[in-house]
Amino acid sequence: MQCKECGREAPAESAFCPKCGAPFDDGATDNDAGLPRTLASGRGRGNTPPEEDLWVGSYSAKAMAGATLSAAALTVLGMIAATFGGPAGWVALLVVAIVAWSGLALVYFYRRLTVHYRLSTYRFFHDRGLLSRTGNRVEVIDVDDVTVEQGPIERMFGVGTISIRSSDTTDPELRLPGIDNVRAVADLIDGTRRAERQRRGMFMENV
Repeated sequence: MQCKECGREAPAESAFCPKCGAPFDDGATDNDAGLPRTLASGRGRGNTPPEEDLWVGSYSAKAMAGATLSAAALTVLGMIAATFGGPAGWVALLVVAIVAWSGLALVYFYRRLTVHYRLSTYRFFHDRGLLSRTGNRVEVIDVDDVTVEQGPIERMFGVGTISIRSSDTTDPELRLPGIDNVRAVADLIDGTRRAERQRRGMFMENV
């Protein structure tokens, strides 16, 4: 067998390239370790799992909860103040409220449209931009650490920011803001990293 990525020759039973670690596309069948099929270690002959998506995400509306609550509180205070300012006060409140709420909506939709994440069994994809988009791919085996950051309001709504530190030279530290169900997603990224390292370690022992 010859690796399509680097050209290195490998034994016929190989699941991964012994030089670059690229998987050989032989298909996946058995899973005797109780792991999901896409995370099973490459045991036996021709038992390389295909790359499959595990999670797809973007900026969550829940991440705007703090700003939305603050805007709502200021609107209520403005209404109280406007009762003492007459018609001019109500007009000023209306203008300020329209600008503030429209700004919040624009910020949310901009982040929603310009930030996209995808985790597969082998790689993490991070795409940024609207008209001009920049995409980065990080091998999950290169991920060194996954941390979660949450403020008090974010903890109430289950959202937060995930920081991924890796040996990737383009983006050694990725910050993923506005992730819903943030702790479960962080655990999934970390679990995928551990499974990939275990799978490649088992392969290298068998070569």
